[in-house]
Amino acid sequence: MRIWDISPGRLCRSHLLAEHREIHAIWNILTLGKKGYSGHPETLRWKGKLKALFLRHEAVVKEMERRGFRHNSQLDESLATGSPVQDKYLETPEEQGEILRKKGCSCKV
Repeated sequence: MRIWDISPGRLCRSHLLAEHREIHAIWNILTLGKKGYSGHPETLRWKGKLKALFLRHEAVVKEMERRGFRHNSQLDESLATGSPVQDKYLETPEEQGEILRKKGCSCKV
């Protein structure tokens, strides 16, 4: 489970689409009280930052559409409360870039 703190434009197709799925999973856990992965560190770092998660989703969707993907799963903006900034990291963006480099995918990091 991971939401990257790297520009969506730098993510390969696989990581971009996977992140979109993860955003929806975390959103549902936090807004609907779902149990699965509710204690995961990635989920916990978004508690109180639904506005930031909503904005990340919008950035990911914009990149998906730029690449020709169709998007039909909007988040409810009225639930986007809390801080609009995510400033808590499990790994810094630089460390995340190194993780992606080691995967050997086509991410531009």
